[in-house]
Amino acid sequence: MGPIDIHVQRLLARYTNARVLEVNGTGTMISLRPVDLPPGWNKPATEVHFFAPQGYPYAKPDCFWADEDLRLVTGAMPQNANTGTPMTGLGKGALWFSWHTDHWNAGRDDLLTWIAAIKNRFAQAV
Repeated sequence: MGPIDIHVQRLLARYTNARVLEVNGTGTMISLRPVDLPPGWNKPATEVHFFAPQGYPYAKPDCFWADEDLRLVTGAMPQNANTGTPMTGLGKGALWFSWHTDHWNAGRDDLLTWIAAIKNRFAQAV
């Protein structure tokens, strides 16, 4: 059992509704629904998808996707976001967030760390 398997088990223990999908030997797509959103968004919750690339955790997660119709409460497109489906495995359109972390430590961080980073982005309704 490798790090991704251990980290997926840890994630599933906390997010029982998560879906995990291997993507053509390139990594693992994780989907969470619903993820509650703070004020500032046009809806109370969204589905979230992110990708753990092959080589994870040494290859860190990067970017994430949300519901395609997610916008700021003003109707504006969020900063560093774009529509489309740049990641295979979603099977539908999505709002892509170009969101990265410079503080990833493969010996310490895991999928739950990345989920916390995603929630931190949602806390910034810009």
